[in-house]
Amino acid sequence: MSPNNIDLVQATWAKVVPIADTAAELFYGRLFELDPTLKPLFTSDIKEQGKKLMQMISIAVNGLSKLETIIPAVEDLGRRHVAYGVKEEHYATVGSALLWTLEKGLGDAFTPDVKAAWTETYETLATTMLNAASKEDAST
Repeated sequence: MSPNNIDLVQATWAKVVPIADTAAELFYGRLFELDPTLKPLFTSDIKEQGKKLMQMISIAVNGLSKLETIIPAVEDLGRRHVAYGVKEEHYATVGSALLWTLEKGLGDAFTPDVKAAWTETYETLATTMLNAASKEDAST
């Protein structure tokens, strides 16, 4: 990832953090609107899940400038998602819901450059998770 894209993602995430609860609510609402079959995968309290999601994104965003430091945690997350029933095709839906949420939360600050930076970030992290998940799947 380019330093500019990392800066864009980190700067815009800083604007989302103060509205994290609302952003999580928007995200899950949009996710289940895009694919209602995903709702049963979330068996715990959705508000608590939203807090975990926002914390995880914060950790990932803060670690982008030293990607190698967060890769093991991202891979672990991908492996755990296999056990939750997450399939490869779900990642595209999650990415769409995330970008939509950022667009709603950031408003005019969600420029084409910001969208491109977030898209690259999500694709990088999702690919890492999927690679780890496919290895986990192959070993079971």
